[in-house]
Amino acid sequence: MPEFAVLVEGYRRFKSDAYVRQKARYDELANDGQAPPIMIISCCDSRVDPATVFDTKPGQVFALRNVASLVPPYEIGGGLHGVSAAIEFGVMGLEVRHIVVLGHAQCGGIKASLEGANIGHGGHSFIDGWVDIIRPAREKILASASDDPQHDLELDAIRVSLKNLRTFPFIEEREQSGQLKLHGAYFGIADGILHVLNDQTDQFEAQ
Repeated sequence: MPEFAVLVEGYRRFKSDAYVRQKARYDELANDGQAPPIMIISCCDSRVDPATVFDTKPGQVFALRNVASLVPPYEIGGGLHGVSAAIEFGVMGLEVRHIVVLGHAQCGGIKASLEGANIGHGGHSFIDGWVDIIRPAREKILASASDDPQHDLELDAIRVSLKNLRTFPFIEEREQSGQLKLHGAYFGIADGILHVLNDQTDQFEAQ
C-alpha cells in the first residue's frame, strides 16, 4: 500500500532528524511522564492539525480530535463517552490549565449538520447523530437567512462546545477558581489566519 509506505518514510525522516534534535525532551517525557498545560479539542480534518497550526513541541499539548471539534453536554447516561472521558482525563488527571476549542473553515462536519451526511450504513448515520449537538444553533442560523450559514455555524459550533464544556461540574469549579481557562479559536485553511474568541465581545478576532 503506497500511502502507508509514505507514512513509514516520514517516520524515518522524523527518527533521523527531529527525534535526534529533541532527544533530551523525549527522554524527559519518557522518564517523567506528560504534564501538558494545554488541551486542544479540534476537528479530525486532515488539513487542520493543531500541532502544525500552533507549532507545538512534544508534550506541550493534550489533543482531542473529533468531527467538527464538538463537545457534548455533561451527562452520565448509557453509551460510550469518549470525548467526555478525554476531557475528564485532561482536566482531572493531567490538570491542564487551558482548554482550546479549535474550529476551522470548510468543515465537513458543519456541512453535514446543514445538509445531512447521508453516508451511514443500514439507514443509520453516526455523523448525523453526532452533529445533532449543534442542531439548535443550526436552526437559529437557517432561520436568520444568513448569507454564509456554513461560516456562521462553524463559529457558533465553537461557542456551543465552550458552553457545553461549562456543564461539566469539574470544569465549572476550576474555571470559577481560576485554575482553568477556556478559549475558542478558528483557523482559516485558505488564508492561514487564526481568529481567537474575545470573551468580552463574543467576537472572533484575527491574530
